[in-house]
Amino acid sequence: MKKKMIWVAGILIATSAYAQTDVSTGIMRGKDYGVTYLLPKTEIEIVVQATKHTYMPGEFCKYADRYLRMNNVSADPNIYWTIDKVQTYVAGVPDKDNVYFVKLKDKTVAPLMELTEDGIVRSINIPLNSHTIPATKITAAAQEIIDPRKFLTEEILMASSRAKMAELVAKEIYNIRESKNALVRGQADNMPKDGAQLKLMLDHLDEQEQAMTEMFSGVLNKEEKIYTIRLTPGKDMNNEVAFRFSKKLGIVANNDLAGEPVYITLKNLKTVKMPEDDGKKKVDGVAYNVPGRASIVLKQEKEILFEDEVPVTQFGTVEYLAPTLFNKNSTVKVTFNPVTGGLVKVDREENK
Repeated sequence: MKKKMIWVAGILIATSAYAQTDVSTGIMRGKDYGVTYLLPKTEIEIVVQATKHTYMPGEFCKYADRYLRMNNVSADPNIYWTIDKVQTYVAGVPDKDNVYFVKLKDKTVAPLMELTEDGIVRSINIPLNSHTIPATKITAAAQEIIDPRKFLTEEILMASSRAKMAELVAKEIYNIRESKNALVRGQADNMPKDGAQLKLMLDHLDEQEQAMTEMFSGVLNKEEKIYTIRLTPGKDMNNEVAFRFSKKLGIVANNDLAGEPVYITLKNLKTVKMPEDDGKKKVDGVAYNVPGRASIVLKQEKEILFEDEVPVTQFGTVEYLAPTLFNKNSTVKVTFNPVTGGLVKVDREENK
């Protein structure tokens, strides 16, 4: 989703004195003019790449071993799923418990704030186009289906029985393989003029061989799907069900016992020293998050699908940029991470 940037500009009035930037919690009403912004909290985003495999038996599947020495070829259709890859990311969502109001006074020099469309602070005093990231669209390539019958000769199609037809198709497969070997060795009666023509001829023979071979082996179609599961941690998670997976149905709901559970363990690494809570929420400047870190493990039975460390704002604390930073003598540019609400960069430019 393309982010919509929201900009709010204050009014600068030339004067010898200056006023500090006032910040308070909550949404201000009445005669106060300013910006209301939120800090994000962390959601754990689990992205599962799964593939649906659909097997359709070939027309001559029961002759696969007799004519092509292909063992264990099934004569029954089958559908099954596999998990190919599991990745975990963090996403920032608005935290309604961390709402702040920046009052824009006449003489303040913290006039320019950029917010995401969700109201999460992104930057202060940064030009509009600094954060623009072009969206990339990924289109999956369609799987081409080849009709093997377009390669069959009249002799094959007019065969008296299915067994005879299978025998003739198998002979045609062996002839194709001999033709490919002759081309590669340079022993063919009609050799191509150059490498490009050779590749074209080999590709065409490969296509014929694959189509005819699938009349014995069957066709296995693969359809890839991406599933996204989001969890909001409030505390440590110990072997809790993240999602369920069924070899017959794929990813299913947490309460669907048709699937085997995939467990998540999230442990606070306590990398941030938490301040003592005296019950009072004191705001002293522009608020930002200092996210903590957590170890995360996703496990199915005894197999570990994913293991890493991630930032989690709920395991951290809130700090403040001193109001005195935003005075008339300099312009302070601040970049925040909209996912964690943490500081990315603080620059000061002296005003001339």
